[in-house]
Amino acid sequence: MKKMFRLLALIVLVLMPVFAACNGDSTSKDSGDDGKKEADENKKFKIGILAPAVTHGWVAAVAYHAEARAKELSEEIEYQIQTSTNAEEMTSQLDDLMTWGAEAIVAFPQWEGMEVPIQRALDAGIEVVNFDIAINVDGVYRVAGDNEDMGIQGAHYIVEKIGTEGNIVMLEVPSSGSVSELRKKGFVETMEKIAPNMKIETYATKFTREDGLKDFADILTSMDQIDAVYSMDDETSIGVLQAINEAGRTDIKVVTGGGGMQEYFKMMPENEDIWIQSALYSPAMVKDALDQAIKILKGEKVEEVKIIPTTIVDRDNYEEFLDAGSPY
Repeated sequence: MKKMFRLLALIVLVLMPVFAACNGDSTSKDSGDDGKKEADENKKFKIGILAPAVTHGWVAAVAYHAEARAKELSEEIEYQIQTSTNAEEMTSQLDDLMTWGAEAIVAFPQWEGMEVPIQRALDAGIEVVNFDIAINVDGVYRVAGDNEDMGIQGAHYIVEKIGTEGNIVMLEVPSSGSVSELRKKGFVETMEKIAPNMKIETYATKFTREDGLKDFADILTSMDQIDAVYSMDDETSIGVLQAINEAGRTDIKVVTGGGGMQEYFKMMPENEDIWIQSALYSPAMVKDALDQAIKILKGEKVEEVKIIPTTIVDRDNYEEFLDAGSPY
């Protein structure tokens, strides 16, 4: 009997390290799972941002606001910002971002011919959120302002300030494609509804202050009475206001604009005789595009197209939109 007890004791002594080792492996595995879970939670999304090089103050501000938002989100994302001067360069940069391991790309594809490279990114499993520009590629998300509503709001603003009759100069920009077409459509159709007796003269110009000055100086020599100017862009409007000032004209009571230019905002309270307005199509909307990309990567449901409503800025509220750091 004693021999049996000794044998059992010996067996227990032999097996105890084995049990301990098994228990040790189990603890180690649990710890490893926790470590992996913590690593996943701390993983940063890799997001690439593609924008055109500076061709216009508004475009410069897109990259500014994109980087500002990316820095705010630095605990959640790694990012790279690339700017390009044509479709070929942007395509090369998109390829670089794919090699870098981008999981999402926020693109402002101003150049024609970006459909194929963007489709290639989608085929590689990369999420793409376009800022402002719509392209014919399925699966691309988009964040943009409401160009047609800018025209609608411009019409209402002018009627509010001068009434339902008068002479209006509309400055369209055919070279901007759908941007001008939609703003014009919203303006003309709304005027037909709310002020059918309004006389509208249409002239072509460009989205620069130099063209606004040159073209509107010519218009002023051909029209004795102008009550309001429907301009679609803040830079154009700065040129218009300079032409009005240099001609010494006092008949014009409203000049609209569009975009969100700091210099233009600061002009609003300086001229009490003219209501200076901007339909805010802010380059800061690119922040929303970046936020959309993160939501998509997190598996959250988002709208395929997110349209930012128009905000009107004039001397009554311009201070709310001042940004000393903005390049535009």
